[in-house]
Amino acid sequence: MKKVLVAGATGYLGRYLIKVLKKENYWIRALTRNRSKLDDLKHHIDEIFEAEVTKPVTLNSICDDIDVVISSVGITRQKDGFTYMDVDYQANVNLLQEAMKSKAEKFIYISVLNGIDLTELKMVEAKERFVEELKSSGIEYAVIRPNGFFSDMKEVLDMAKKGKVYLFGDGEYKGNPIHGADLAEFIVNHLGSDEKELNVGGPDLLTQNQIAHIAFEAAGKKEKIIHIPKWIRDVSLAIVRIFTSQKIFGPIEFFMTVMTRDMIAPTVGNHHLSDYYNEISRSDK
Repeated sequence: MKKVLVAGATGYLGRYLIKVLKKENYWIRALTRNRSKLDDLKHHIDEIFEAEVTKPVTLNSICDDIDVVISSVGITRQKDGFTYMDVDYQANVNLLQEAMKSKAEKFIYISVLNGIDLTELKMVEAKERFVEELKSSGIEYAVIRPNGFFSDMKEVLDMAKKGKVYLFGDGEYKGNPIHGADLAEFIVNHLGSDEKELNVGGPDLLTQNQIAHIAFEAAGKKEKIIHIPKWIRDVSLAIVRIFTSQKIFGPIEFFMTVMTRDMIAPTVGNHHLSDYYNEISRSDK
């Protein structure tokens, strides 16, 4: 039986990974800063390892007897003062060093689609710097490059609930965001693959106008889409960078950038954005 370490176990993707790995009969060690956050998944996990990925001394022996490390470690909306370089880069380096010390067979890292073309973004710069570290480490590796998560697309639903959705340009940029469950299935199905970089997206290729339409339908609101010239986005980003901290402007910078380009990846899965939006809207009532 293969033994897998899931780093980022309490995150959006990590929780789905644990469920899929257990369904496929893998032995699972889950890394978390707070074991109570995994209480609802305890019956899926063989061992919980409490540690701070930003503190190498706490990671000692974390990869002992582990065959595969899967890391989705990265900053989302943390408020503990760390930078992207502290977490998306250095914390993953800390994990990589432990994996190599313990002679793990493989390290799988979750980055972002088109990451190489988005390194002007602080979040992506840190991720891609780690990708380069991983490639040069000598360990067997795979870099998974998903399109936007369904959870990222909740921003559009939140706007629709307020009555207006703001899009850059004509709203015809296309993408196929992916549900965490579909991405977890994809990753687990490719644990033994020899492919080094894998792009992946959800089953539905949608324009931003179509995503907005789906969001208004789910919210039960009259459709009102405001198309904003891209130059306003550029000015807004410049202002946000100057007057806010990295932890605030980082997610805004990423969202506003990927909304001004096509983000298209090979399609997998069977979860649809419309169902996700409807589920959230029902739970909010």
